[in-house]
Amino acid sequence: MEKKSYWPLLVFGTSDKAASRRIQQARQAGELRELLPRVYTPDLTTDPALLVRRQWLPLLGHLYPNAVISHRSGLDAQPTPEGDIFLTYKYAKKVSLPGLTVHLVPGPGPQELDRPFGNSTLYFASETRALLENFQPGRTRGGISKTLPGSAVEEYLERLLRVRGEEGLNALRDQARTMAAHLGWESEFDRLTKVIAALLTTAPSKLLTSPVARARVLGLPYDPDRLELFTTLLTSLRQHPLPSRPDSAPQPPAYYELAFFEAYFSNFIEGTVFEVDEAHDMVLGNAPVPGRHADSHDVLSTYHLVSNPAEMRVVPATADELLALLQRRHATLLRERPDKRPGQWKERANQAGNTNFVEPELVRGTLHQGFACYNALEHPLARAAMMMFIVSEVHPFDDGNGRLARIMMNAELVRGGLSRLIITTSYRQDYLRALRRLSRQRDPGLYLRMLDRAQAFTAELRPDSYGSLKAQLTQVRAFDEANEEMVW
Repeated sequence: MEKKSYWPLLVFGTSDKAASRRIQQARQAGELRELLPRVYTPDLTTDPALLVRRQWLPLLGHLYPNAVISHRSGLDAQPTPEGDIFLTYKYAKKVSLPGLTVHLVPGPGPQELDRPFGNSTLYFASETRALLENFQPGRTRGGISKTLPGSAVEEYLERLLRVRGEEGLNALRDQARTMAAHLGWESEFDRLTKVIAALLTTAPSKLLTSPVARARVLGLPYDPDRLELFTTLLTSLRQHPLPSRPDSAPQPPAYYELAFFEAYFSNFIEGTVFEVDEAHDMVLGNAPVPGRHADSHDVLSTYHLVSNPAEMRVVPATADELLALLQRRHATLLRERPDKRPGQWKERANQAGNTNFVEPELVRGTLHQGFACYNALEHPLARAAMMMFIVSEVHPFDDGNGRLARIMMNAELVRGGLSRLIITTSYRQDYLRALRRLSRQRDPGLYLRMLDRAQAFTAELRPDSYGSLKAQLTQVRAFDEANEEMVW
């Protein structure tokens, strides 16, 4: 039986006659097909454009030895979505390949700081080189420029400042100075250093065009990825009509009965566990359970906020009011936990599972940007959905962020005269799953369905008395941990 040959995914033509003969025989036998002139592949079914996009690095390394992935591609480290890639090479040329357009730009070859890809002679431009190149004049040819827009470069430098601090940005500037002198790129360095100086507030900021960069200079740097996420939710909320379910308990004493369960469940799902009767007795007596001072006050403080109709009708009219309201309510919520720094913005990054929340220095600015999205909404449920997600996603404090987010959400509904929304123990996993879906996959659909269903459930409750409301919740197993995720 003849032994079958095994070929690498890319097979390059060669001057070796024996190897060329084997390639020709394999083509005749249907083992290889031509992908490009003198480039072959044993993959006989994948679309050539897709194959070229997947294998662009080894392919370009073979076609253009000692080329440098440069300019906008040096910072992006990949082709554009349209398939454009820029290489610094020996001459200028535009080459169309299946799925890829290669723009060859004449310029200096690999430098000391440029990094090779694998064993090939294709190089990635160093960060410093790529930044300098993106300050070169860039004419748009064929619909695309070799350089990124100035605002994109500013945002790249702003991220560097955020991650590496002033020391790191100054080190990059020193490195760029040396490289610019060596390559004769003094004008590029001059443009780079002006942007760096503006970001460091040692030069006028009027030359900055990026909203992210300008916000930093103004003292309110923000997380642009979170703003994009808030905008996604804003768009979805404005596209979908929402129901207006009236509050079934707008006045005391029914208001107080529902407020108790709101406070109870909001703490229970965060891990502060009491038997429901025990918690109710504690609230009636306004006295902590012996031996559980801090946990008791978590429930009591939440109840004191949500059971106050006047407090729960307070919503922010400006971004500054939002920040002040968050700090005031958090100070009340965590007043018996001084180690959690009640009312003070977090100073260390926090996370839950694989979700990293907004960095401490970006909290105030990101809340300002979130407020703009919130303020663009009219319906109370839409504003409530946006407000809860903003607080949850920013996580502005060391602790208590989940409870605070739900308080801020229900304040919007109370102000609008609509039914509050209670996340019961049985809904906890679905609530968290919906938040994760929106945060990680940018899909607001599940989040909106979850809130709609939870409000519909709450609106159907009849809080005539504590005992009656407890019986209703027990009947639908609201106190049970869900064994399976519900489908909203």
